[in-house]
Amino acid sequence: MKVHTLLIVESPAKATTIERYLGPGYTVLASMGHLIDLPKSRIAIDEEHNFEPEYITVRGKAKILKELQKNANKAGHVLLASDNDREGEAIAWHLRNSFLKKNEDLNIERIVFNEITPEAIKNAVANPMEINEAKVNAQKARRVLDRIVGYNLSPLLWSKVKNGLSAGRVQSVALRLICEREELVEKFIPEEYWSLDASFSKGRSTFIAQMAQYKGEKVDIKTEEEVQKIIESLKDQKAEVISVKETEKQLKPKAPFTTSTLQQTAANRLGFTSRKTMQIAQQLYEGINIGASRVGLITYMRTDSTRISEQALGEVREWIEKNHPDSLPEKPLTYSVKKNAQDAHEAIRPTYVRYTPDEIKEHLNKDQLKLYSIIWERFVACQMKNSKTLTISYEIQAGEALFRISSTKVKFKGYQNVVKLLKSKEKNVKVPSLKKGEEVNISDFDATQHFTTGPSRFTDASIVKMLEENGIGRPSTYAPIIGVLLDRYYVVRKNKQLQPTTLGRIISDMLSTQFPNVVNQKFTAEMEQNLDQVEVDGLEWHKMIKDFYAPFKAQLEHVNETLESIKGVLDEPTDEICEKCGKPMVKKLGRFGFFLACSGFPECRNTKAVPLGDCPREGCDGKIVARKKAGGKGKEFYGCTNYPECDFISHFKPTNSKCPKCGYFLVEKNDKKNGIVKTCVNPECDFLHTHEENPESESK
Repeated sequence: MKVHTLLIVESPAKATTIERYLGPGYTVLASMGHLIDLPKSRIAIDEEHNFEPEYITVRGKAKILKELQKNANKAGHVLLASDNDREGEAIAWHLRNSFLKKNEDLNIERIVFNEITPEAIKNAVANPMEINEAKVNAQKARRVLDRIVGYNLSPLLWSKVKNGLSAGRVQSVALRLICEREELVEKFIPEEYWSLDASFSKGRSTFIAQMAQYKGEKVDIKTEEEVQKIIESLKDQKAEVISVKETEKQLKPKAPFTTSTLQQTAANRLGFTSRKTMQIAQQLYEGINIGASRVGLITYMRTDSTRISEQALGEVREWIEKNHPDSLPEKPLTYSVKKNAQDAHEAIRPTYVRYTPDEIKEHLNKDQLKLYSIIWERFVACQMKNSKTLTISYEIQAGEALFRISSTKVKFKGYQNVVKLLKSKEKNVKVPSLKKGEEVNISDFDATQHFTTGPSRFTDASIVKMLEENGIGRPSTYAPIIGVLLDRYYVVRKNKQLQPTTLGRIISDMLSTQFPNVVNQKFTAEMEQNLDQVEVDGLEWHKMIKDFYAPFKAQLEHVNETLESIKGVLDEPTDEICEKCGKPMVKKLGRFGFFLACSGFPECRNTKAVPLGDCPREGCDGKIVARKKAGGKGKEFYGCTNYPECDFISHFKPTNSKCPKCGYFLVEKNDKKNGIVKTCVNPECDFLHTHEENPESESK
């Protein structure tokens, strides 16, 4: 009698796809992730006995586990097909041990695959293997390490700061990076400068060039008065082309996507958060119905490698030869894998190159199509010839000013033949053909005011890049790190930028000050390397944890004994009087930052926003507070507490910086052209105001 096989994956969507490929003789079920794990209610690490973890059946998952055990016994042969990473290996390990407890004679094997296609699945089934114990140990070591840090630091925060807080080994480092960047943003005061463009003409053709030098020096114009003097000096001057240069450039295609570069590009190009990118990538990986068939459209989306399989290289080269033969290189292109990459999986690529975005767009929703398109474009482009451009640069002398302009045209498209969504948006400057020594007419001048831009806050893209460059976390953890900080309200996302809350900054400052050897980039990166060594070189994980534990525990005890609680400090009395009951109000710290609450609580539950500054209207003694329209809908704005007597409002958030001219606070603006800009809130003050706009909005 032929043995029936049970194949277990992690998700129902994946199970549906794979079951269609295998047909009769196979049942494919989903474990729905981890079924056996550490309990949430306690640390569950035996610190006295080699740090062994205490596993239990996850609450609410007992029924699923029992059903899988029942089906395993019926089948006789079990294939564990959880994801090919540390978490997936741990899931397979727990399932195997659970099944063998019920039936020690059960035939259990492990299979892995990088893509969900008929060929890949059938090949994996034909080549089963043993569970990778080293990979399981690496996952176990990470869980134990994170438990020791998180379940010891969190109670410290409860006792010293506020109940209900939590801390984590990796996300605390990420929070520190975000807080340190915020400090730089706040300290930066922009400086004014000006640029000068001039209109030139040759016959009927006109073009605009920018001044690059004045009196032989690099342009450094600080005020409008300076630029106007230069304009006066240039009027009626003759202009002559003094230099013509041609430069050929070759633009190389970028490497295929890794998890990090996919998240960065999806954030920059598509406006996706890291969490959204990974959710959509999971859908594409697990399977999409393409007409009558269901297929996984991309390879596994958690990888730090740019490696491409020989089969995939053959397919993409065949496609390029058929569709863009002049752009096919003589041999496949290879891309270097970064030093600390695990290289367990290929790069993220389409499973079938023939499924172009245009061909399958009717089967995908809008976001799926966008993400699939950039994955397809990046992969196909990475195996095509360089693009070639020709840039012609002109220098024009007018009096003591030197103007420059350049024009670029594509000589050979190469990989750009397949790039659409990923195409760089460049302005095509048209310049008439000019010769050295030729005179051109100079006419209009356009002086533009600018402000220097300081450091930018982290976005999903830039924090992922920072984490990767510093060896913090791994492909599977980038999105969860950001997600945890947002979920805990230690960080908020505004205008796609990550900004720490007051609570987040208090926690980060405390942890980084009291545990400098734990909440720092170097330590976290070293621990990631140690975990890699557990998996690759068989490093003994118990010793690794032991070496960390003793000094950490000693520091924890010291901090618990010596650090003063700031719980009382956070409830600060104020001069504000509750308008409902007449009692004084207290400044308190909540999840979203500081707020004012009536000291008569719980009898009086009145709360209101903390004033952010004095109203700049002359004669008004009101305060500026954050407000929203009636009903709490729409964007937050900032208005006077004396409304409706005073109708001052600003759509820009007040900062802690004071105006050096009038003493009022500066507000922060963020626009695509100038980035983060600070201007004075006082409409009567001209400090850092542009000529086109004033920070005070129209009155209501």
